Amino acid sequence: MYLLLRHIHFSGHRFGCPEKFTYLCPMFVRKKKNISGKVSVQVIDKSRGQYKVCKTIGSSSVSLEIERMYREGKDWIKRHVGQTNMLHIFEVEDNKRNEIEETQRVLDNVENILLNGTELLLDRVYRQIGFDQMDDDTLRQLVVARLCRPTSKKGTADYLKSHFDQDVHLSKIYRYTNLVYKLR
Repeated sequence: MYLLLRHIHFSGHRFGCPEKFTYLCPMFVRKKKNISGKVSVQVIDKSRGQYKVCKTIGSSSVSLEIERMYREGKDWIKRHVGQTNMLHIFEVEDNKRNEIEETQRVLDNVENILLNGTELLLDRVYRQIGFDQMDDDTLRQLVVARLCRPTSKKGTADYLKSHFDQDVHLSKIYRYTNLVYKLR
């Protein structure tokens, strides 16, 4: 027979709170019949997803004794639930703090983030058209940049540097566009 104590009301003065509050308790008192015919009374904790015996109150075959041990188990939970829960809260807070510190350490070491999904998509189109047969990286960079953001030649150079981390000098773009213009 399981009796779940899910709401325990107790005074919050232990934690600096004068008012009473409700705490959801993952502990309960279990009566378990043994092979010998006796009933064991245990305090069980299920806060981490598994049943864990926190305290065995005792065992008996006398119903009055079983009920006395059952009440003793409930009292034990009331005395210890705040202590064990506070330890769990501190553990969770430490884990949270460690995760934040590790995340910040990783982010501090990031030098550059490139979002080049557009470049990957346009590179595929570039190859399907057959432009990749010219084996000219500058042409590919200019085509991708001008399709993503049709802007001036200086704007194209800035766009390539800021979005694709490709350093194409403005003079090279001018020479290249003059060459393409003559070929058409």
